[in-house]
Amino acid sequence: MNYKILHVIILLIAVVSGIACIENADPKTGQEKLIVVVSILPQADFVEQVGGDNVEVIVMIAPGASPATYEPTASQLKAISSATMYAKVGSGLLFEEVWLDKIKSVNPDMLLVDTSESITLIAMEEHHHNEEISGHNGDIRGMDPHIWLSPANAKTIVQNICDSLIRIDPANKTYYEQNKEHYIHDLEVLDSEINESLSGFENRTFMVFHPSWGYFARDYNLTMIAVEVEGKEPSASDLEHLIETAKEKNIKVIFVQPQFSTKSAEVISKEIRGNVVPVDPLAKDYITNLRQVSNTIAQGLT
Repeated sequence: MNYKILHVIILLIAVVSGIACIENADPKTGQEKLIVVVSILPQADFVEQVGGDNVEVIVMIAPGASPATYEPTASQLKAISSATMYAKVGSGLLFEEVWLDKIKSVNPDMLLVDTSESITLIAMEEHHHNEEISGHNGDIRGMDPHIWLSPANAKTIVQNICDSLIRIDPANKTYYEQNKEHYIHDLEVLDSEINESLSGFENRTFMVFHPSWGYFARDYNLTMIAVEVEGKEPSASDLEHLIETAKEKNIKVIFVQPQFSTKSAEVISKEIRGNVVPVDPLAKDYITNLRQVSNTIAQGLT
């Protein structure tokens, strides 16, 4: 009887294992998919564009969550144990700075890829909004991690992802390279569209709560003013200075993002008789999102 029970248990384990392999396989080819972990949703889009049907992506930071405060769940850490590759942003994203060692310890064998390789980082400037206190216009606070918000940078990120997928799955090199070339073409079209939508404006200054759009501003000759001060809500004196600046620059729109409070932006908006408009730097559909963001910013520059 004991042997029969043992035999049944072994059969059940085999069936469950077989089902798991089938669920993780491409239904068209039967090939087991590569499990790739990323930190943020835009990276998931990049990996899926290049990897196509050959990849399954795990996103660490949940939609709507802030990379500065998010903590991975037990189920996420468990899923990572079977991953083949982790494609990190690699530009100083706080989530990765805090959690990457822990994530790597869960699966030491997975390939860790720095998608910021070959990208020149820019400094993140945290503006003080009271010059009498600070003695100058801004302090440098590390490097700006938001590298993906530049189509030019995105091309490099996609190339790095492609190279890494080929490294772990050389048999599908041609497939990955073809997908990459197609997507890079789409990014180049996007870049041209953004240049066109933002051309012709004399006023090239926009105001945001969190300074996510530094690379975007650099690429398209814009000036970004951040409401946030050193990662915190602005003081009363900071708000007063921001309101004055907005009036001087004829700013009528303050851009906010879902991961942060809109309270300070709403205070400024009321004083300048403007609007608070959401833009999301962490949306997954990268090309559609940046196209919408550029059009929204263009409307705010009028």
